[in-house]
Amino acid sequence: MTRILIIEDQQYAATYLQKGLQENAFQADTAATGIDGLHLALTRSYDLVILDIMLPGIDGWSILELVRKQKPLLPVLCLTARDGVEDRVRGLELGADDYVVKPFAFSELLARIRVILRRIQGAQPQRETVLCIADLELDLLGRKAFRRGQRIDLTPKEFLLLALLLRRTGEALSRTQLAEQVWDMNFDSDTNVVDVAVRRLRAKIDADFTPKLIHSVRGVGYVLEVNDA
Repeated sequence: MTRILIIEDQQYAATYLQKGLQENAFQADTAATGIDGLHLALTRSYDLVILDIMLPGIDGWSILELVRKQKPLLPVLCLTARDGVEDRVRGLELGADDYVVKPFAFSELLARIRVILRRIQGAQPQRETVLCIADLELDLLGRKAFRRGQRIDLTPKEFLLLALLLRRTGEALSRTQLAEQVWDMNFDSDTNVVDVAVRRLRAKIDADFTPKLIHSVRGVGYVLEVNDA
């Protein structure tokens, strides 16, 4: 699943973008300040960043410059309420892949995102189609899972859950994140669908194998990693 980071300080705008992207099969994270957005952009793996220019803490121009220095291939689409030619030129000169002026139609933004992704994917080697950790392999195209070479039968939701955990290896994911991304639902503390699914997935990929890969993180959720401890 394509991962997009939205750096936008206006909560209603960030929520609107996140919801729209998720409805179009993207995984979307949000950051409300420039500092938080820069940290996520540089420390996590994203396929594209939607970057507002006017941000608290550190502005979008500065974020764009720093991202270009450390992740030159990461696509960045800038958003701004300022439609002057000088601003558009500045964004493009700093390395923005595109520049959209507020207000905008979401359909236009979505089209621009897809154009950028097609261009970037066409210029890069074919994206990884097999996710691995230890002796676990997940074939994204064939939708098959293997542990130590043995085929593991997964339900569609278990496959999506495992793919999400593998893509975010080493990162503790909350039950809310898992519920939103796998089941497209808001997590309710009275609902145990996430815990039940993780328990079933563990029984398939961890019960008869070592090392154990899916671990509980108290007060947070779950993480997939090799934990020698």
